[in-house]
Amino acid sequence: MASLGKLASQGAAATTLKSQNGGEYSVRAIGFLFALWFSLFVAVLFLATLIIVTLIEGSPKFSLNLFIEYSSANPDNAGARAAILGSAFVIAVTAVLAIPLGVAAATYLEEFADKRRWWNRMIELNVQNLAAVPSIVYGLLTLGLLATVGFKSKNFVLAGGIALALLILPVIVIATREAIRSVPSEIRDGSLALGASPWQTVWRQILPSSVPGIATGSILALSRALGEAAPLLLLGALVYVTFDPTSLMSGFTTMPIQIFSWTGRPQEGFHELAAAASILLLVLLVLMNGVAIFIRNRFQKRW
Repeated sequence: MASLGKLASQGAAATTLKSQNGGEYSVRAIGFLFALWFSLFVAVLFLATLIIVTLIEGSPKFSLNLFIEYSSANPDNAGARAAILGSAFVIAVTAVLAIPLGVAAATYLEEFADKRRWWNRMIELNVQNLAAVPSIVYGLLTLGLLATVGFKSKNFVLAGGIALALLILPVIVIATREAIRSVPSEIRDGSLALGASPWQTVWRQILPSSVPGIATGSILALSRALGEAAPLLLLGALVYVTFDPTSLMSGFTTMPIQIFSWTGRPQEGFHELAAAASILLLVLLVLMNGVAIFIRNRFQKRW
């Protein structure tokens, strides 16, 4: 009887301890959730404040002049036409260079590379690390490449496109690999079982099924490139442009560089122009992200 009473008391103590541990865990969970929601609230509050202040400050200058006028010493006559066209040219070059190369590299690493080879594992590790490299490093790399080739001037559209293509290439590779991995192995096995070669399987089955994921990742990568200024400033991109870029060798400026230039001016009118250009850039980024989300939700296959 004494031993049974002792066991009962030990069981009650264990139950109490378990309940206490459960209660302590609940307190920690509540504290963690509170910290999480508070951090989210602060971040959203700061972002909303920044957007509202930008809208209020930039709305007076957000007019047709912003789209049709060139940069000027007079803020009343200044616009961002050259910056808008320059951004379009540079992003187009970036897309042409980065997307095919990124998709090809990802396809090789995911479908054809031998995972047992140490160099393939090293390439995969370096691609993941390159996605976190500061953007200015890619500007330095482009600067060195152009100097090695023999270009004396580096402030032209093609140079900017190369720098931004190097910047987003790891992002596109990672996104494409994830899209390829999402295709069920049964699709691949069925194609091979029907007599298709590995290349035919990739070209006619794997890549078409991966297009929504590839498109989403590419658009998000291009939206990141659209907001970059550091690598382009390092290449000597112009800050005062009164002409349209007409070729790959034309001088250029972009919207982030134009905003950077205007914010450094002492006149209040230029600060309003910078806010108006920021609104335009924000709208473009939101639209690009919206298109990416639409493509993902509309065309992604549910296996």
